[in-house]
Amino acid sequence: NLAQNWKMTMVVITHEMKFAHQVADRVIYIDQGQIIEIGETKTFFENPKEERTKKFLSKILL
Repeated sequence: NLAQNWKMTMVVITHEMKFAHQVADRVIYIDQGQIIEIGETKTFFENPKEERTKKFLSKILL
């Protein structure tokens, strides 16, 4: 892992949720310019707290 080998933080912006799930330690979900949810990747995908996040994930993770 590049970030771990070089001991640096990387910020990646993507619309590809599978990619985010594979590489991220933490996820920030932004909708219409507002931060809706921030959390650890596993929690974000398996047990989102916000209703908007749940709706979004249900549409893209078929």
